[in-house]
Amino acid sequence: MLHPLSSRAAGEAMHDLTAPEPQKRGRRQPRVTVQPEAMSVAGRYVVLTALCVLCYCNSLHGELVHDDVWAIINNPDVRPGSSLINIFSNDFWGKMMADNTSHKSYRPLCILSFKLNILLGGMTPLYFHIVNVCFHCAVSCLLMHTCISCVFEDSRLAFITALLFAVHPVHTEAVSGVVGRADVLACLLFLLTFLSYVRSVGVCVSEDSLPSTMSACSLIVSLLLGTCAMLIKETGITVFGVCVLYDALVLCCKPLINHLYSSRPGNLLYICSPFVKRACLISGYVVLIMSVRLWLMGGSMPLFSEQDNPASFSPHLLTRILTYSYLLSFNAGLLLAPIVLCYDWQVGSIPLVESLSDFRNVAAMLLVIVMVALCLHCVFSLQRQESREVLVGMLFLVFPFIPASNLFFRVGFVVAERVLYMPSMGYCILMAHGMGRLCAVVGRWGTTVLSVSMLLLLLLFSWKTIQQNHVWLTREALFQSGIQTLPHNAKAHYNYANFLKDSGRHKEAIHHYTTALRLYPRHASAMNNLGTLTHCPEEAEYFYRKALDTNPQHNRALFNLANLVKALQITRKVDILTPLGALYYNTGRFEEALLVYREAAALQPDNTDIWLALAQVLVMVSHTIEAEKITLDIISREGSCIECYRLLSAIYSKRGDFTEALVALDRALQQNPSDLTVRAELYFSKGNQLREMNQLDRAFESYKLAVELKPDRSQAWMNMGGIQHIKGDYAAARIYYQQALLLNPGSKLLKENLAKLDRLERKLTVEA
Repeated sequence: MLHPLSSRAAGEAMHDLTAPEPQKRGRRQPRVTVQPEAMSVAGRYVVLTALCVLCYCNSLHGELVHDDVWAIINNPDVRPGSSLINIFSNDFWGKMMADNTSHKSYRPLCILSFKLNILLGGMTPLYFHIVNVCFHCAVSCLLMHTCISCVFEDSRLAFITALLFAVHPVHTEAVSGVVGRADVLACLLFLLTFLSYVRSVGVCVSEDSLPSTMSACSLIVSLLLGTCAMLIKETGITVFGVCVLYDALVLCCKPLINHLYSSRPGNLLYICSPFVKRACLISGYVVLIMSVRLWLMGGSMPLFSEQDNPASFSPHLLTRILTYSYLLSFNAGLLLAPIVLCYDWQVGSIPLVESLSDFRNVAAMLLVIVMVALCLHCVFSLQRQESREVLVGMLFLVFPFIPASNLFFRVGFVVAERVLYMPSMGYCILMAHGMGRLCAVVGRWGTTVLSVSMLLLLLLFSWKTIQQNHVWLTREALFQSGIQTLPHNAKAHYNYANFLKDSGRHKEAIHHYTTALRLYPRHASAMNNLGTLTHCPEEAEYFYRKALDTNPQHNRALFNLANLVKALQITRKVDILTPLGALYYNTGRFEEALLVYREAAALQPDNTDIWLALAQVLVMVSHTIEAEKITLDIISREGSCIECYRLLSAIYSKRGDFTEALVALDRALQQNPSDLTVRAELYFSKGNQLREMNQLDRAFESYKLAVELKPDRSQAWMNMGGIQHIKGDYAAARIYYQQALLLNPGSKLLKENLAKLDRLERKLTVEA
């Protein structure tokens, strides 16, 4: 026989919201079942199911996106030919649980459901989505049944609770994303466990005795169902805490309070023994399964990076406390007003709260005030033996969220909307309770207004859910929504860049990888992927090495770097040979330089710079014919090679063919080099050729153009002075010599020329 507060006839007559029936002490008398009311309750289940289907029918044709790819498409454990043993030895993503790189998410029953999906319907995404929507419908209906049985006196409030839960937009990630099945199915088992536990507890035979365990079978079933909930999603284990507290604060509350307030306390331990036995059994069982769970994890917790949960890596305790507190209020805000939703809230989406002056602390304080007020309400309600609705709402809200709160261990996310699937049950219970209390106060017209407001809220939530489902239809839609909703989220840009990279849109991918690194400079995966898109081997190596400096365990960056080094072995040898050849050349060891450059040219036959350096060395060892051939070959491929024309001029000049040398310099000047230094050197070289051809006036003009471009070129000033010296214009020659001497005061040749000029001037003075 069930406890009077834990069961209710399906056809129980409904109470008026504005005039609730006063609670009676002791066991409630059975009521007469009315058939029309039973039909009404059945109709509510039909309406609830239809509403779930209408809200999520547009998600059925979605792809497998985001985490679905890793948990289903790329997971070897879900394939038809894989061993079932692997499911129970690997984590959610197909890695060994004991592996240090494992995520430590042990959800074998969820993986088993994916495997069954594939066996029955293949990899077609439609069937995965259908199963998810069916589970959500089942959870919504079971929540209403739970509220009718164990929470509300008025079944209409249970219906409102289930309606809110069915259409709440924060559930889109859990329902529309196939991986969210873990949360949906765990919630279903959470409710079944709770109901089975309540069924196992008997009724009070008197107000002075606690209810005993009437059904050991139901209790064992609740243990098994709770274990299955944990094997679907880790948060499922919190149902045991809810069961024990519900037992203590609801099922055993009235006789325990009566006993404490009586004049004959008696043997308290003896009176409480039924509850103590159940609590000890549950506690011991939880310790056992948690020990097994830890053993499966290899005795270690999962390793997360700073980008997964930045607050947990902060060295400042105050920052961690303030940020965690704000995140609690942020999650509460998502339940209250799910306006801004995103598939990923990591990497800078929510900046750390680092000081007490941060305005966001107000939100955390408001949450504390509300939670304290609700807890006090629960305490006073227990003392007065009144409504348990707030208490159950708090239990359902708080306990399932504890594993995600960072209170006991570091979690691998900042905010994850899917983890709010189970806590939202408590939120919906509290909302329905609040509406019921308001309706009891405001009267008929107020009740009408509240009813219309609730209807509008349900419509608004339904519209938001339908719109949010579109986001989960394709990878592109999902990732685009991320950068539109949270443009400062580096992870959103990184994920979108991955999609663009896979789609062959490399230019856009580079932009978003770069943006991700600007927002989060330590994003090793973005560095690695950016390296795969660059066409410059040196730049790719830079990104791979930078990724490994940031994360030495980044296997893909290490693999890519290894492949690149193998590909660059030839280039690396050239990188060694080229400076070695330059060293030999600059130290006058031309024969050795010739051998080095010939080897480098053989390794990289398309490298123009190496061939040009080889030609220069050939000129120095008087192999001008081969040097000319190489230089002309380069010019035939690159007609704008200015250095080639300069080298060709040097070759012709070395042979004494000054006319051809002059033509080569003119062709170099025709390329109109933008570098002033290069143009000045070309005019200087042209002046030298003209001087060799005894065309002094043209040579002077070339030198003059050179110093106009580069006034600090002392050799050009000296040559201009020399030409004027030869022509007999000693005054002009002195001016040019002195200008050259200012730029190069240590030049002996300039001093000798000035001394010659002095002697000539004195001689002319004497003769005069």
